[in-house]
Amino acid sequence: MDIQSVGIVGAGQMGSGIAHVFALAGFDVLMSDISEDSLAKALSQIDRNIERQVSRGKVTPEAKAAAMARIRTTLRLADIGPSDLIIEAATERETVKQAIFEDLLPHLKPHTILTSNTSSISITRLASRTDRPEKFMGFHFMNPVPVMQLVELIRGIATDAATYQTLLGVVERLGKTAASAEDFPAFIVNRILMPMINEAVYTLYEGVGSVKSIDESLKLGANHPMGPLELADFIGLDTCLAIMNVLHDGLADTKYRPCPLLTKYVEAGWLGRKTERGFYDYRGPVPVPTR
Repeated sequence: MDIQSVGIVGAGQMGSGIAHVFALAGFDVLMSDISEDSLAKALSQIDRNIERQVSRGKVTPEAKAAAMARIRTTLRLADIGPSDLIIEAATERETVKQAIFEDLLPHLKPHTILTSNTSSISITRLASRTDRPEKFMGFHFMNPVPVMQLVELIRGIATDAATYQTLLGVVERLGKTAASAEDFPAFIVNRILMPMINEAVYTLYEGVGSVKSIDESLKLGANHPMGPLELADFIGLDTCLAIMNVLHDGLADTKYRPCPLLTKYVEAGWLGRKTERGFYDYRGPVPVPTR
Protein backbone atom coordinates (compact mmCIF):
# COMPACT_ATOMS: atom_id res chain seq x y z
CA MET A 1 0.00 0.00 0.00
CA ASP A 2 1.19 3.52 -0.82
CA ILE A 3 1.08 5.69 2.30
CA GLN A 4 0.63 9.41 1.64
CA SER A 5 -1.33 10.83 4.59
CA VAL A 6 -0.39 10.25 8.23
CA GLY A 7 -2.50 11.03 11.29
CA ILE A 8 -0.72 11.42 14.63
CA VAL A 9 -2.57 11.27 17.94
CA GLY A 10 -0.76 13.29 20.59
CA ALA A 11 1.34 16.44 20.27
CA GLY A 12 3.81 15.75 23.05
CA GLN A 13 7.52 15.12 22.70
CA MET A 14 7.05 11.87 20.78
CA GLY A 15 4.12 12.99 18.63
CA SER A 16 5.84 16.21 17.57
CA GLY A 17 9.06 14.34 16.79
CA ILE A 18 7.18 11.82 14.67
CA ALA A 19 5.39 14.64 12.82
CA HIS A 20 8.78 16.29 12.20
CA VAL A 21 10.37 13.27 10.49
CA PHE A 22 7.27 12.35 8.46
CA ALA A 23 6.83 15.89 7.14
CA LEU A 24 10.50 16.12 6.13
CA ALA A 25 10.15 12.77 4.33
CA GLY A 26 7.30 14.15 2.20
CA PHE A 27 4.22 12.77 3.96
CA ASP A 28 1.11 14.89 4.61
CA VAL A 29 0.73 15.06 8.39
CA LEU A 30 -2.35 15.83 10.50
CA MET A 31 -1.59 16.00 14.22
CA SER A 32 -4.38 15.74 16.80
CA ASP A 33 -4.44 16.63 20.49
CA ILE A 34 -7.03 17.60 23.08
CA SER A 35 -5.11 20.80 23.87
CA GLU A 36 -4.75 23.75 21.50
CA ASP A 37 -1.78 24.89 23.58
CA SER A 38 -0.03 21.53 23.10
CA LEU A 39 -0.53 21.73 19.33
CA ALA A 40 0.88 25.27 19.21
CA LYS A 41 3.90 24.24 21.30
CA ALA A 42 4.47 21.20 19.08
CA LEU A 43 4.50 23.31 15.90
CA SER A 44 6.89 25.78 17.50
CA GLN A 45 9.17 22.95 18.65
CA ILE A 46 9.16 21.33 15.19
CA ASP A 47 10.01 24.67 13.60
CA ARG A 48 12.96 25.20 15.98
CA ASN A 49 14.25 21.65 15.54
CA ILE A 50 14.16 21.76 11.74
CA GLU A 51 15.78 25.21 11.84
CA ARG A 52 18.62 23.62 13.84
CA GLN A 53 19.01 21.08 11.03
CA VAL A 54 19.07 23.94 8.51
CA SER A 55 21.82 25.71 10.46
CA ARG A 56 23.90 22.52 10.37
CA GLY A 57 23.43 22.09 6.63
CA LYS A 58 21.40 18.90 6.96
CA VAL A 59 18.18 20.43 5.59
CA THR A 60 17.71 23.22 3.05
CA PRO A 61 15.53 26.24 3.86
CA GLU A 62 13.24 25.18 1.00
CA ALA A 63 12.85 21.66 2.45
CA LYS A 64 12.03 23.17 5.85
CA ALA A 65 9.34 25.42 4.38
CA ALA A 66 7.82 22.50 2.48
CA ALA A 67 7.85 20.27 5.58
CA MET A 68 6.17 22.88 7.79
CA ALA A 69 3.51 23.40 5.11
CA ARG A 70 2.72 19.66 5.19
CA ILE A 71 1.82 19.69 8.91
CA ARG A 72 -1.73 20.53 9.93
CA THR A 73 -3.32 20.28 13.37
CA THR A 74 -6.79 19.54 14.74
CA LEU A 75 -8.57 19.21 18.07
CA ARG A 76 -11.01 16.69 16.58
CA LEU A 77 -9.80 13.11 16.72
CA ALA A 78 -12.30 12.16 13.99
CA ASP A 79 -10.46 14.41 11.50
CA ILE A 80 -7.47 12.05 11.33
CA GLY A 81 -9.65 8.98 10.67
CA PRO A 82 -9.38 9.14 6.85
CA SER A 83 -5.53 9.03 6.97
CA ASP A 84 -3.71 6.16 5.26
CA LEU A 85 -1.65 5.56 8.42
CA ILE A 86 -2.47 6.53 12.01
CA ILE A 87 0.17 6.62 14.74
CA GLU A 88 -1.09 6.82 18.32
CA ALA A 89 1.48 8.61 20.49
CA ALA A 90 -0.58 9.38 23.58
CA THR A 91 0.36 8.73 27.21
CA GLU A 92 1.63 5.25 28.12
CA ARG A 93 -1.65 4.05 29.67
CA GLU A 94 -3.51 1.20 28.04
CA THR A 95 -6.99 2.47 28.90
CA VAL A 96 -6.22 5.81 27.21
CA LYS A 97 -4.92 4.10 24.08
CA GLN A 98 -7.91 1.76 23.88
CA ALA A 99 -10.32 4.69 24.18
CA ILE A 100 -8.52 6.54 21.36
CA PHE A 101 -8.75 3.57 18.98
CA GLU A 102 -12.41 2.96 19.85
CA ASP A 103 -13.23 6.63 19.13
CA LEU A 104 -11.37 6.46 15.81
CA LEU A 105 -13.07 3.32 14.46
CA PRO A 106 -16.21 4.94 12.95
CA HIS A 107 -14.06 7.42 10.99
CA LEU A 108 -11.46 5.11 9.42
CA LYS A 109 -11.11 4.24 5.74
CA PRO A 110 -11.16 0.51 4.95
CA HIS A 111 -7.45 0.57 4.10
CA THR A 112 -6.27 2.65 7.08
CA ILE A 113 -3.41 1.08 9.04
CA LEU A 114 -3.49 1.63 12.81
CA THR A 115 -0.29 1.74 14.85
CA SER A 116 0.78 2.55 18.39
CA ASN A 117 4.04 4.15 19.48
CA THR A 118 3.74 2.28 22.79
CA SER A 119 7.06 1.37 24.38
CA SER A 120 5.77 -1.70 26.23
CA ILE A 121 2.01 -2.47 25.97
CA SER A 122 0.73 -5.60 24.19
CA ILE A 123 0.08 -4.91 20.51
CA THR A 124 -2.13 -8.01 20.23
CA ARG A 125 -4.33 -6.77 23.06
CA LEU A 126 -4.63 -3.23 21.66
CA ALA A 127 -5.38 -4.63 18.19
CA SER A 128 -8.12 -6.90 19.53
CA ARG A 129 -10.16 -3.85 20.55
CA THR A 130 -10.30 -2.61 16.94
CA ASP A 131 -12.08 -3.77 13.77
CA ARG A 132 -8.79 -4.45 11.95
CA PRO A 133 -6.27 -6.45 14.02
CA GLU A 134 -4.64 -7.58 10.77
CA LYS A 135 -3.88 -3.91 9.95
CA PHE A 136 -2.53 -3.04 13.41
CA MET A 137 1.12 -2.86 14.49
CA GLY A 138 3.48 -1.45 17.06
CA PHE A 139 5.46 1.43 15.53
CA HIS A 140 7.91 2.38 18.29
CA PHE A 141 10.13 5.40 17.66
CA MET A 142 13.03 6.27 19.95
CA ASN A 143 13.38 9.64 21.68
CA PRO A 144 14.40 12.15 20.34
CA VAL A 145 12.75 10.98 17.12
CA PRO A 146 14.60 13.25 14.64
CA VAL A 147 17.97 12.06 15.99
CA MET A 148 17.50 8.37 16.80
CA GLN A 149 17.93 5.95 13.92
CA LEU A 150 15.92 2.96 15.18
CA VAL A 151 12.23 2.13 14.81
CA GLU A 152 10.89 -1.03 16.44
CA LEU A 153 8.22 -2.79 14.36
CA ILE A 154 6.06 -5.08 16.49
CA ARG A 155 3.58 -7.49 14.92
CA GLY A 156 0.56 -8.61 16.91
CA ILE A 157 -0.61 -12.20 16.54
CA ALA A 158 -3.07 -11.14 13.79
CA THR A 159 -0.90 -8.62 11.88
CA ASP A 160 -0.75 -9.57 8.19
CA ALA A 161 2.32 -9.61 5.97
CA ALA A 162 1.11 -6.74 3.78
CA THR A 163 0.86 -4.38 6.78
CA TYR A 164 4.33 -5.33 7.96
CA GLN A 165 5.85 -4.83 4.50
CA THR A 166 4.10 -1.46 4.13
CA LEU A 167 5.56 -0.20 7.40
CA LEU A 168 9.00 -1.52 6.48
CA GLY A 169 8.75 0.68 3.39
CA VAL A 170 7.66 3.67 5.47
CA VAL A 171 10.66 3.29 7.80
CA GLU A 172 12.96 3.12 4.76
CA ARG A 173 11.39 6.27 3.31
CA LEU A 174 12.02 8.03 6.65
CA GLY A 175 15.70 7.13 6.32
CA LYS A 176 15.62 5.10 9.54
CA THR A 177 16.38 1.47 10.38
CA ALA A 178 13.70 -1.06 11.38
CA ALA A 179 14.18 -3.73 14.03
CA SER A 180 11.48 -6.40 14.11
CA ALA A 181 10.33 -7.45 17.57
CA GLU A 182 7.88 -10.07 18.76
CA ASP A 183 4.92 -8.96 20.85
CA PHE A 184 6.23 -9.61 24.36
CA PRO A 185 6.33 -7.06 27.20
CA ALA A 186 8.56 -4.05 26.41
CA PHE A 187 9.75 -5.59 23.09
CA ILE A 188 13.56 -5.36 22.57
CA VAL A 189 14.97 -1.97 23.55
CA ASN A 190 13.03 -1.44 26.77
CA ARG A 191 13.20 -5.13 27.74
CA ILE A 192 16.97 -4.59 28.02
CA LEU A 193 17.22 -0.88 28.86
CA MET A 194 14.64 -0.50 31.64
CA PRO A 195 15.95 -3.29 33.90
CA MET A 196 19.39 -1.65 33.60
CA ILE A 197 17.93 1.69 34.69
CA ASN A 198 15.96 -0.04 37.46
CA GLU A 199 19.16 -1.75 38.65
CA ALA A 200 20.92 1.62 38.69
CA VAL A 201 18.13 2.95 40.94
CA TYR A 202 18.54 -0.11 43.20
CA THR A 203 22.29 0.62 43.33
CA LEU A 204 21.43 4.14 44.52
CA TYR A 205 18.69 2.88 46.88
CA GLU A 206 21.07 0.41 48.55
CA GLY A 207 23.79 3.02 48.97
CA VAL A 208 26.30 1.31 46.71
CA GLY A 209 26.93 4.58 44.89
CA SER A 210 25.70 8.16 44.62
CA VAL A 211 23.85 9.56 41.61
CA LYS A 212 27.09 11.09 40.36
CA SER A 213 29.25 8.00 40.85
CA ILE A 214 26.69 5.67 39.23
CA ASP A 215 26.34 7.84 36.14
CA GLU A 216 30.08 8.48 35.83
CA SER A 217 30.79 4.76 36.21
CA LEU A 218 28.56 3.82 33.27
CA LYS A 219 29.70 6.71 31.08
CA LEU A 220 33.42 6.17 31.65
CA GLY A 221 33.44 2.45 32.48
CA ALA A 222 30.98 1.17 29.87
CA ASN A 223 31.30 4.02 27.33
CA HIS A 224 27.61 4.95 27.59
CA PRO A 225 26.89 8.44 26.21
CA MET A 226 24.58 9.16 29.15
CA GLY A 227 24.47 7.70 32.67
CA PRO A 228 21.43 5.50 33.52
CA LEU A 229 19.97 7.94 36.07
CA GLU A 230 20.48 10.90 33.75
CA LEU A 231 18.81 8.85 31.01
CA ALA A 232 15.90 7.97 33.31
CA ASP A 233 15.34 11.69 33.95
CA PHE A 234 15.40 12.31 30.19
CA ILE A 235 12.86 9.54 29.49
CA GLY A 236 10.64 10.44 32.47
CA LEU A 237 10.58 8.47 35.71
CA ASP A 238 6.83 7.87 35.36
CA THR A 239 7.43 6.24 31.98
CA CYS A 240 10.27 4.12 33.40
CA LEU A 241 8.03 2.97 36.25
CA ALA A 242 5.13 2.20 33.89
CA ILE A 243 7.36 0.03 31.70
CA MET A 244 8.83 -1.80 34.70
CA ASN A 245 5.29 -2.53 35.89
CA VAL A 246 4.39 -3.90 32.45
CA LEU A 247 7.47 -6.17 32.58
CA HIS A 248 6.76 -7.28 36.15
CA ASP A 249 3.07 -7.94 35.52
CA GLY A 250 3.53 -9.48 32.08
CA LEU A 251 6.46 -11.80 32.83
CA ALA A 252 5.75 -12.50 36.54
CA ASP A 253 9.46 -12.52 37.37
CA THR A 254 10.76 -10.78 40.51
CA LYS A 255 13.84 -9.54 38.67
CA TYR A 256 11.55 -6.94 37.07
CA ARG A 257 10.22 -5.59 40.39
CA PRO A 258 10.39 -1.78 40.25
CA CYS A 259 12.77 -0.29 42.79
CA PRO A 260 10.86 1.31 45.70
CA LEU A 261 12.97 4.44 45.29
CA LEU A 262 11.78 4.83 41.68
CA THR A 263 8.19 4.54 42.92
CA LYS A 264 8.90 7.12 45.63
CA TYR A 265 10.24 9.68 43.15
CA VAL A 266 7.18 9.24 40.95
CA GLU A 267 4.87 9.60 43.96
CA ALA A 268 6.67 12.87 44.81
CA GLY A 269 6.06 14.14 41.27
CA TRP A 270 9.80 14.24 40.63
CA LEU A 271 9.60 12.82 37.13
CA GLY A 272 12.88 14.11 35.68
CA ARG A 273 13.56 16.89 33.22
CA LYS A 274 9.90 17.55 32.41
CA THR A 275 9.18 18.52 36.04
CA GLU A 276 12.67 19.99 36.61
CA ARG A 277 13.43 17.44 39.37
CA GLY A 278 14.25 13.76 39.31
CA PHE A 279 17.56 12.14 40.13
CA TYR A 280 18.91 15.59 39.28
CA ASP A 281 17.55 19.04 40.10
CA TYR A 282 17.36 21.06 36.87
CA ARG A 283 16.11 24.34 38.32
CA GLY A 284 19.57 25.98 38.39
CA PRO A 285 22.15 26.65 35.69
CA VAL A 286 23.72 23.18 36.18
CA PRO A 287 21.90 19.90 37.05
CA VAL A 288 22.56 18.92 40.68
CA PRO A 289 22.14 15.34 42.01
CA THR A 290 19.22 15.02 44.42
CA ARG A 291 20.87 12.13 46.31
